[in-house]
Amino acid sequence: MQNISAHDAKARFGQLLDTARREPVVIEHHGRAVAVVLSKEEYDELNDIKLRQLRAEINVGLADLERGAYTEYEPDELPKLAERIKAAGRERLAKK
Repeated sequence: MQNISAHDAKARFGQLLDTARREPVVIEHHGRAVAVVLSKEEYDELNDIKLRQLRAEINVGLADLERGAYTEYEPDELPKLAERIKAAGRERLAKK
């Protein structure tokens, strides 16, 4: 994977596209990675992987529902539950 500055990406956009067809390219702005350019094929493959994973997780959830393995919440408990879910998501992202 190559890293290039945003300035170079702008100045050499055609070259950036050619490189991205071969390998992902990280674009940095002020020394910090801000974007990744990759081929359409690689993007589609990543989306397919994410979709398969989401479908598998949905199927697990549906199987849990069919077994009766779920928790019922009162409406006033939902904001607190939403915050717990968001916090868990932030924690997972921080571990990556």
